[in-house]
Amino acid sequence: MSSTAQISGAWILIILYMIVVLWLVLKGASKTKSMSDYALGSVLFSPVAVGLSLAASMTSAATFVINPGFIAHYGISGIISYGIVLPLAASFSLIVLTKSFRKQGQTVKALTLAQWIGARYKSEKYAFMMGVLALLLMTFIVLIVVALTKVIATSLQLDETAVMVAIVLFVFGYMMFGGANSMVYTNTIQAIIMIIVAVILISSGYSHFSEGIHAFMSKLANIDKSLVSATNPGSLLFRDYFEIIFAQIIVGIAIVVQPHIITKSLLLKRESDVNKFLVTAVAVELLFFAVVVTGLYARLTFPDLTLNGKAIPNDGIIPAYVVQVFSDGPVAILVGLFVVLGLISAGMSTLEGLIQSVSTTITSDLLKPLFAKRLQCDSTLIKVNKAAIVVMGLVTIYMSYGQLIQPKLSVGIFAQNGVYAYFSAAFIPVIFGIFLKNVKVKTSVIATVTAVFVHFSIYYFLPFAVSRFGWELGFFTKFVQGTVRNPAIASSVAIVISTLVGFIAYFSQTKQTKDHENI
Repeated sequence: MSSTAQISGAWILIILYMIVVLWLVLKGASKTKSMSDYALGSVLFSPVAVGLSLAASMTSAATFVINPGFIAHYGISGIISYGIVLPLAASFSLIVLTKSFRKQGQTVKALTLAQWIGARYKSEKYAFMMGVLALLLMTFIVLIVVALTKVIATSLQLDETAVMVAIVLFVFGYMMFGGANSMVYTNTIQAIIMIIVAVILISSGYSHFSEGIHAFMSKLANIDKSLVSATNPGSLLFRDYFEIIFAQIIVGIAIVVQPHIITKSLLLKRESDVNKFLVTAVAVELLFFAVVVTGLYARLTFPDLTLNGKAIPNDGIIPAYVVQVFSDGPVAILVGLFVVLGLISAGMSTLEGLIQSVSTTITSDLLKPLFAKRLQCDSTLIKVNKAAIVVMGLVTIYMSYGQLIQPKLSVGIFAQNGVYAYFSAAFIPVIFGIFLKNVKVKTSVIATVTAVFVHFSIYYFLPFAVSRFGWELGFFTKFVQGTVRNPAIASSVAIVISTLVGFIAYFSQTKQTKDHENI
């Protein structure tokens, strides 16, 4: 329960934050004259600023609020999965893909990932298909809105539904104007705040290490021995090394092909800035991912994961931890308020990027092809883009309400299922488009369709088949049982199978071409 001082301080901090954000949006909006400006910006940003913006976009409220809740439930196995394997795989993928994608992106002058894919394969229908699939990213928007709602509602002691609606109105409202120009400004400030808050959160449990790491682990083991195991067979996400390591390596590599991540390098105007951009992004990103260790501190603070006799929901564990730990004295309260600001920044940074990328996709990749004659001039496109953001806001309110009232363990599962399905579908067209020559559109389309089919079949059909018909799938059976399942399993398998199918189609295509040339 927040004290009066904490509530008053939180109000002041949030109001000041809103004023600063609106000022930056107005500054960026004045330089946004076209859809290209909205999508890619018209300002020459420093590589450090863009790198900070990317790090903030990659590690959102999921990293600062939602994932530490899983760690509080399941312990060290979650740290290995979310704090080590996933970020290292994502960092490697980012470094490998950025330079090649940037060169391709500059060549085709793409505003969105769907547009890049369409231009790379010379297929408007493929671009449209990827634009439709990009709507799955709405689930990630819902995750961030719910996480922000939990943080702000806990800090201000307000009704969650009212807070959620206010967040949507504010963020979606200002994102109708600034786009990339304002987003890099706001993301840079948010990233700086997040760096400070990450250090505060990671060090907030220092007292638990007063007797050494062994004593720290013993405290966790006294609560539940599974908290200190490398695997947690009783968990829903970290049962064995296949789930913790293999699935997360595949997901980490593929996660970079999300539009608000991979297109960030296109904001750089000079090729010489790319290395500095990558160093900044990777270093800060790894720091942000380390914040999940806070979940262990939260479990020591709430051993039975209850507060005032009530169970703390997964998505509310870190907000409750921050209020509880940073409440002893004026200095602690001030630090706690700054941490709240950091948690808000973590959500806002990615939320802005998603709104910008998804709305641009709706406008440029879905509506423009359908109504080409009516959507020719930039002023009309910008108006349509604003209308798209309004609709996105309404959909977000509807879906977020459902996740606040009746989540399945966590909004994180809901979001992962949608987002993972999207980048599973986008992975092969991006990889083949970057590294292979003369790839026919049919080859990549087959891989995309395969990925979507396999992902949703594993997540929805196999559980039904196992339950209804008693199918036995060996060690894999446990991954498709129960009402809550790990989307990383469906995604990693979908990516592997679609990659195999894609290569088979590619080599078949190449053989046919050679046979035709030999005739």
